[in-house]
Amino acid sequence: MNSRSFHISLGLTLLLCVCTSSFSFAAKKRTKIHEGTWRGVLSLAQGTPLPFDVMVQKGKEKSTYDVHVLNGKEDIPLIWSGFVNDSVKLDFPAFGTYLLLRVVDNKTLNGYWVNPNKSGNYRVPCTFKPHNGKRFDHPALYQSTIVPSNIQGRWETTFEPDTKDAYKAVGIFEQRYNELSGTFLTETGDYRFLEGNVILDSLYLSCFDGSHAFLFRGKVTDQKKISGDFFSGKHWSCKWIASKNDSFELTDPDSLTYLKKSEPFTVKFNDPEGKPFTFPTAQTSNKVVILQIMGTWCPNCMDESRFFKEMYTKYHDQGLEIIALCYESGTDVQLQKERIETLSKRLNSGYSFVLAGTASKGLASTHFSMLNQVMSFPTAIFIGRDGNVKKIHTGFNGPGTGSYYEEYIQETDSFLQELLKQ
Repeated sequence: MNSRSFHISLGLTLLLCVCTSSFSFAAKKRTKIHEGTWRGVLSLAQGTPLPFDVMVQKGKEKSTYDVHVLNGKEDIPLIWSGFVNDSVKLDFPAFGTYLLLRVVDNKTLNGYWVNPNKSGNYRVPCTFKPHNGKRFDHPALYQSTIVPSNIQGRWETTFEPDTKDAYKAVGIFEQRYNELSGTFLTETGDYRFLEGNVILDSLYLSCFDGSHAFLFRGKVTDQKKISGDFFSGKHWSCKWIASKNDSFELTDPDSLTYLKKSEPFTVKFNDPEGKPFTFPTAQTSNKVVILQIMGTWCPNCMDESRFFKEMYTKYHDQGLEIIALCYESGTDVQLQKERIETLSKRLNSGYSFVLAGTASKGLASTHFSMLNQVMSFPTAIFIGRDGNVKKIHTGFNGPGTGSYYEEYIQETDSFLQELLKQ
């Protein structure tokens, strides 16, 4: 089978799931669905299918189910809201997004992924069906005589090549025959836990975590190069290219954002309700402080928050303070505050979360006018006991990046220990 035929076959295979989606159902109450492994499929731009894995198990209480979305090593438990007639709502725990599904029968769920954080009644059609096969299913994956291309290793990657918006990344992939996992590291964070397959001379990777829906397709050439398409959400897409390069590195994330002037570090602004936020305060005097510029809508920020919780628990008694300044999506201040409170309670972090404003890097840059720019959510500013900035770290490469993540948490732990001794 040539590459063109394969692409057509794969598209038809996955689109069968999407094309069965319909919202014309009889108003009939159903309270049982199949237990086991399911495949979810989101229908992105132009009907492009994004598959992801789902595990459904019977819940502890009657007529409830435990539903988990799976991306490689990532396991996301959804919040079951119960059946209303033949419909069910499944909330993602972190981002205020949800799946709204109707039960066609015990082996078919149709509906939408709804993201209230985005404007324009943002919803993406989706369908769920039991499935025990590969994430990107295709007959070639089950034929032992077919040897897939070798994607294992590091790839120097360019997104949106030959445009003014081109940016670099590192593709890190682990391959077991035709199973593929990994991620892309950029200068502002990573593209989460990607999982998929290598089929013939093509690779397919996807991630769906409730905040982002990522789909990567690429064709591998004999010259160890890849060219493909990247889809994000229901509208955005771009080209990407890559070449095998085990030594390629991105710009040091500690050098991207920096102080424009060597002057005492102070921050003053009003929150959306007009209440002033000021740093430093008497409570932070002679303390080591991390100012975390973040948002509850941001998965990389969630990864960083979990890590900072560990550091806060470990070093708070020695003088570490952390303040999360949250730049939130939408314009409903009450809803923004509720999301921040929900996150704080869920993480049980112990440190402070403050609503700083809307999710805008421009607004954050205005608040932190002493910096050259705030180019990423998250950005972490490390301040010593003397009140001076010791380091600014742009972005966050989370656990999906493997050794990069492990190295960063070890380095940051050691860095905090040294600051606390001063």
